[in-house]
Amino acid sequence: MTKFHLLVLIIIFISCSENKPTEKVQQSSSHQEMIYAIKNVNIIPMTTKNTVIKNATVVIKKHKIYSINKSIPKNATIIEGKNKWLIPGLIDMHVHTLSDGTPFVMYPTKGPLVSFNTQYNMTPYIANGVTTVFELAARPEHIGQRNEIIRGDIIGPRIALAKVIGGNKSNFTAKNPSDGRNAVRFAKEEGYEFIKVYTWLNEETFKAVVDEAEKQNMKVVGHIPVAFKGKQAKDFFIPNFGLIAHAEELSKQTDDYSYEKAQEFARLAKENGTWLIPNLSNMVAIEKQAKSLQNIENLQGFKYVHPLMQDKWLTSNSYYGASDDLITYYKELIDFHILIVKAFKEAKVPMVSGTDAGISGIVLGFSLHDELKLLVEAGFTNEEALTSATRLGAEWLEIDDKIGTIETGKFADLVLLNENPLEKISNTIKISGVFVNGKWIDRNKIDIMLSDVENWNNANKEKYDWKELLNSLKK
Repeated sequence: MTKFHLLVLIIIFISCSENKPTEKVQQSSSHQEMIYAIKNVNIIPMTTKNTVIKNATVVIKKHKIYSINKSIPKNATIIEGKNKWLIPGLIDMHVHTLSDGTPFVMYPTKGPLVSFNTQYNMTPYIANGVTTVFELAARPEHIGQRNEIIRGDIIGPRIALAKVIGGNKSNFTAKNPSDGRNAVRFAKEEGYEFIKVYTWLNEETFKAVVDEAEKQNMKVVGHIPVAFKGKQAKDFFIPNFGLIAHAEELSKQTDDYSYEKAQEFARLAKENGTWLIPNLSNMVAIEKQAKSLQNIENLQGFKYVHPLMQDKWLTSNSYYGASDDLITYYKELIDFHILIVKAFKEAKVPMVSGTDAGISGIVLGFSLHDELKLLVEAGFTNEEALTSATRLGAEWLEIDDKIGTIETGKFADLVLLNENPLEKISNTIKISGVFVNGKWIDRNKIDIMLSDVENWNNANKEKYDWKELLNSLKK
């Protein structure tokens, strides 16, 4: 293994099944019998009709929505919802959550080079009402994190897992169609639910991976390989390529940043049944940190980022110091991505919210509220933005019978807001409390959880040095 590949693996592990583990009951016995009743609340159900139910009563029992506007059980804990708004738990469809990892075996029994507190990793999601995430660089450690949550040891979101397959620089390397098909089979056997195709696949291997995933009943999300640049867009819109991970994947395929080009991409996506994660947050964050590292330090939620990543973002930032020409190029991409969103909306191609949370400049949990604001600025209505972060994400993950809307029988993943997000999308950040699989976390508890993360980070800052970590690997 070269030092380059080793470095890439380090960055992947740090920053970035048949039985559908995301559907398991994520609860502990301690709250198994807890019953809650939210009274006088305004429900935004996020169903297709989405008729607001005003001054309603919602009963939550055994981690599910037990009833709406029915009688309240005598032993229920009452939560006052007067003048508040209840929405489904939010879904971030593109995250890279920190997890323990060892990129190579230094000796048998050797543990991870860096370990992370799983609760501290998950707290920013929960504090922001993000109750489901789609991990797009999944490794065994993420399965372990999910198991902790399912057991009730940790309060965290539901986690869907996509395994990366790429030509190189990826979790599973595949340089030919045979390798690609085998990688898909291995991923399925290891318990991953989705396949993420990556940048460096050649054309034949990309098509083989997507085809084999369909045979294995696995949906495909991911990048459009650079091998397609200069070819016709219809070449990469192939059956079972179900979700594009960034609008940036489309802008990489062309030098024509016109609305007509965006419309061409939208038409082909519509014909192929390919959805889009606009991920407007990604390029906006890149442009900001390219201009000034102060923009990193000023990020809402930066103090909840692990000290190692704080140090990396500030001392080894690959975007900072970009030339004026490169910053201008970033701005062109931002503008084109907005055109892509407009064209995909016009063509009625479904779009889901995802942020690339965990990469430089994009803070877990907090970033989803930024993405919703960007989507509205790009032409979404407030309701459309909420739909992209609730019902539609659940539909693509094929767990919309369990989450994504507020309906009787679904898991109680809910966010109680102080103000109406249909009037102003930024109201999604005004959280009074969150139900995580039927467990109530009120504002006071959220603030305590966040304070625990901040205090630990401050107490341990001096122990983490990104450059020192990399240097230690060279010895």
